[in-house]
Amino acid sequence: MKKLFFLLLIIANSVTAQNVDSLFESANNLYKNGKFNEAIELYKKVESQKLVSSELYYNLGNSYYKLNKVGPSIYYYEKALKLNPLNEDVKNNLVFAKRLALDNIEVLPKTVLQKFAVNYLQKLSYNQWAIVVIVCSILGSLLFLLFYFAEGPSKKRFYFTISSISFILLIASLFITYNQYNFTIKTKEAIVFAGKTEVRNAPTLNSEEVFTLHEGTKVFVLDEVDNWKKIKLADGKLGWIIADEIKIISDF
Repeated sequence: MKKLFFLLLIIANSVTAQNVDSLFESANNLYKNGKFNEAIELYKKVESQKLVSSELYYNLGNSYYKLNKVGPSIYYYEKALKLNPLNEDVKNNLVFAKRLALDNIEVLPKTVLQKFAVNYLQKLSYNQWAIVVIVCSILGSLLFLLFYFAEGPSKKRFYFTISSISFILLIASLFITYNQYNFTIKTKEAIVFAGKTEVRNAPTLNSEEVFTLHEGTKVFVLDEVDNWKKIKLADGKLGWIIADEIKIISDF
């Protein structure tokens, strides 16, 4: 009975994957023919199957960009980068999409360590760093075995040195993976979807307006109260915004 259930599960997953591939291909054809709204509907159906990818979000971003919808295009480009930070096509298109946004937020100067993290460590997602950990562990183990079975002091010295370096890299990459994971789950980024919205100094409608934001601006979500989100901008400004006027890029 268990074998039959397992076989049916495999068949069901295979059929679902085929349907998703068919939807994705149909959406791509609609996009090529300039039917962007119809393409978005099919891409959203693929997204609803929870079989998301950087390519899916990239295509969604492109479709919204063609329709001059700033907020959704930036939102999906950002989601694509979350899955694959090395995707240069997404990075380039995100630059063009951000030029359509009205708000010009100046980023606060970064420390040397922050620049190093952004320019190097955050080039990979924590999942990609986890792959580096696995590779280093396998490599280190194989080299240690070669050291153990090697004959002659020179070979043993060579394999021991290389295996030691591999284990040091393993520890370093494990530490980076842990930090990247914590950074990802603690940093909630969102995109403003409202055409124009007032940010206030407290989570109430009768509180003071401190600044105005427009569609497409990225914010960092720090806290929430009822239907309000406390946000921070890249320039350090703080305020409260109605939750429905922004959309979280990723929520872990």
